Amino acid sequence: MTVAPVSPGFSTTAEALRRREWQLGPGRPALVMDQFSAEDFNLIVDDRADVHVSSKDGRFYLGWFPLGRPGTDGEGWKIAVTGTAKVRGYHLSFDTETPADVVAAAVARVLETSRRP
Repeated sequence: MTVAPVSPGFSTTAEALRRREWQLGPGRPALVMDQFSAEDFNLIVDDRADVHVSSKDGRFYLGWFPLGRPGTDGEGWKIAVTGTAKVRGYHLSFDTETPADVVAAAVARVLETSRRP
């Protein structure tokens, strides 16, 4: 069945409401990790094969926990930015099955907001 658009914006709205295929599963974590340089970040792989990245100044942290972060319910990624004496920091968490593309986009945006003093 074909439906003619009622107004110019209708076809765009109808298209947005149609079923979609969504990326599922963790994908390629290298999309996240490839954003960090040894010049500005420290990388540690621990005995559980969890990966920890921190900025040289210690204000940024990223943890990747392929089997889930200990003590959590399926947390696979943790991003934290330490605040200052006047402004609170923040943190983000993603499930182990969150696509690496999504985490990579969040990390890229966090990194874009940083600047050298």
